Amino acid sequence: MKRVLRTVVKNSLGSIRHIEAVRPDGATGLVARVYEQTVRDFGGLAPPIALHSPAPEPLAASWLMLRESLLVPRTAGRAAKEAVAHAVSEANSCPYCVEVHGAALRDLEPAAAPGAAPAPGSAAHAAARWARAGLVPGADADDEPPADTRTELTAVAVAFHYLNRMVNVFLEDSPLPAGLPAAAHDGLLRMVARTLRPTAPGGPAAGASLPLLPKAPLPPDLAWAAGVPDLAEAFARSAAAVDRAAGPALPAAVRERVLAELDAWDGSPPPVGRGWLDDSTAPLPPGDRPAARLALLTALASYRVEDRDIAAFRARTPGDGALIGLTSWAALAAARTHGARTVRNPPTAPAPKESSP
Repeated sequence: MKRVLRTVVKNSLGSIRHIEAVRPDGATGLVARVYEQTVRDFGGLAPPIALHSPAPEPLAASWLMLRESLLVPRTAGRAAKEAVAHAVSEANSCPYCVEVHGAALRDLEPAAAPGAAPAPGSAAHAAARWARAGLVPGADADDEPPADTRTELTAVAVAFHYLNRMVNVFLEDSPLPAGLPAAAHDGLLRMVARTLRPTAPGGPAAGASLPLLPKAPLPPDLAWAAGVPDLAEAFARSAAAVDRAAGPALPAAVRERVLAELDAWDGSPPPVGRGWLDDSTAPLPPGDRPAARLALLTALASYRVEDRDIAAFRARTPGDGALIGLTSWAALAAARTHGARTVRNPPTAPAPKESSP
């Protein structure tokens, strides 16, 4: 089992599709700094983060959002956060994240069922119920999290709405090798989950990732994070970085089309087939349609992205960095939409004060 685990960890970057991830021994600049912090604080270089490496700013943004929401110990317990990550990943049809975070949840909550359902009455169970209710427009959760943990759990939910979409596009369905015997599957997954633990006693220090990206104002749709300054900084800086990275890969007409679709979206999967894509992109110039189709699929149905969608985009906009730039923008736009709709009474922003550099 340990030999298989070593193989899984060693070959993890080889499971990334469509792009060539930067290898650790070839990393420089911002990529090297993110890789170093990821290994230190997460126990290893996780493929959902490394897949962003052709675009350094989205790489840093993905790490800021994951680290500050899931890994940094605050008021909400890690089991409750993993329960939210698992529930959101199920809703987004992201089998890779369902496997990893289901295993992490079962490791933290021994009473969790094989499907990673936490024991009724636990904080993790309440967090999962709240997360699922937040995915249904107009639904009310029976277990609204306490005010002092709601911002943290919302941050986890938004981070995983983002990561699920990127994982669906760029990773296989499982972090484990194909053909692994069923009897070994769960045990190995839990071993993988245990390797992704911070090495520092007590967990990573809040805000230590923030200097990786420059300061940025908090957009109105991220106002739910205002009550926890480090989270607000992480998401504000990440949003600005992802927006910058989209650059020429994201024509203004494509941006407007995706945002209009998200504004009208009720959270349901798009219709079966691709007629809806044709209808949505028909008003755009032909040259913009490949980018628009890929962005819309990434935002609304990332599990339906196909090789032909990637190829059509690359034919007009080559380069791994451009591909990550477009998909990260679309994924975060959808995640931000979910976050803004999940929060019922966002906290009032605190008075401006000095923040981390």
